[in-house]
Amino acid sequence: MTAPTQPVRIAIADDHALFRQGLRSLLALQENVTVVAEVERAGQLPALLKRASFDILLLDLQMERRSLADIEDLARRVSVVVVTASERPEDAFGALRAGARAVVFKRFAIETLMTAICAVIDGHAWMPPSLQAQLAEQLRAPASEGLTVREREIVRHVALGMRNAEVAKRLSISEVTVKTHLNNVFQKLGIRDRVGLTLHAVRTGIVGADEGEPR
Repeated sequence: MTAPTQPVRIAIADDHALFRQGLRSLLALQENVTVVAEVERAGQLPALLKRASFDILLLDLQMERRSLADIEDLARRVSVVVVTASERPEDAFGALRAGARAVVFKRFAIETLMTAICAVIDGHAWMPPSLQAQLAEQLRAPASEGLTVREREIVRHVALGMRNAEVAKRLSISEVTVKTHLNNVFQKLGIRDRVGLTLHAVRTGIVGADEGEPR
């Protein structure tokens, strides 16, 4: 297993005590790695930053509240590695956009966590191979479509039947921002309504044919 070549101080934020214990046990086996603090609630993060000095925060994406809203502020002060049970691409990409340096899926944490930590220490970003493949697929979207990654995310959620308010909550953005993106999408694609947008999403593979069922 990869180990960092320099001392690394790590804090853990996760609401599952057994998982925190597992992380501590895993990290205790690594050279140059020290766990200096841990918290079980997102609300404890500001106090953690004040009382402890560390290089990397291992952050659960969903504690008593979704942590996407915290990442942007945290990432200004420390390298954030999201360790999450959610394997939805929109959650992972949302965390990376907010400033996380790496995303690790919990069910693969034993195999991949140290690789992710070492990548971050070396100044790189890291994500699971499955996410890399999905990101590459998004980047290969037809040029004629002309949608940004964010616009494709919003189209996908709308095609799956979400209202604007639900999309805004899922992506941790404002409802006004969702409406602005949708207006841009309608203009780019020459589509007038959400039904047409759903048909487009199915036709272009943004959602699967068995997924896109408008409410």
